[in-house]
Amino acid sequence: MWLTNSSVGRKVVMSVTGLFLVLFVTFHALMNAVALISFDAYDAICEFLGANWYAVLGTLILAGGFAIHIIFAFILTFQNRKARGVNRYDVNSRPKTVEWASQHMLALGIIVLGVMVLHLTQFWAKMQLPELMGEHVMNGKFYLQATFSHLWVLPVYLIWFAALWFHISHGFWSAFQTLGTANDKWIPRWQCISKWWASIVFILFAVEACYFTWFFAL
Repeated sequence: MWLTNSSVGRKVVMSVTGLFLVLFVTFHALMNAVALISFDAYDAICEFLGANWYAVLGTLILAGGFAIHIIFAFILTFQNRKARGVNRYDVNSRPKTVEWASQHMLALGIIVLGVMVLHLTQFWAKMQLPELMGEHVMNGKFYLQATFSHLWVLPVYLIWFAALWFHISHGFWSAFQTLGTANDKWIPRWQCISKWWASIVFILFAVEACYFTWFFAL
């Protein structure tokens, strides 16, 4: 199959799943922002996104998207390194900022994945999973407090958000380039949009984490 057997096809799959996950991250940041205004409203959203069929279906789709994105990221990285050989250490003329993000997308992705696993154990594994098993769960505010009452959580999450910024700011515009929707005129525009989008998501997440730490731990 072209999407899985060719390098271009794999990049298309990476781009589509990446854009889908960007939308999810954006939704997650907006959902958490509700807690800055009202914990009751946040609890209502958590209850709505509990063990319902649409929430379970969404979780399965997200899990599949993450798995595909990660697997293809490793495949493409190893293929690129094999193709370049010793030439991967050569200096080229690409902009330094783009070069750094591009060259370290896998490492950034691993950081994002690592803290994502921690995040899932702190929330999903204690909220939706027990509910699926028929167990009683506390409200969303309870798990926010259980997590952010520990001061070490804040720097870990801030590192996660920083890695996410670099990953999104490069991956977002390059996805449109891969999908053929960015020419020489539009690439700078998509790069600008990517940085703004990633910055807004980063600021939202950082403000939320700092607020929850201040509210529950200080």
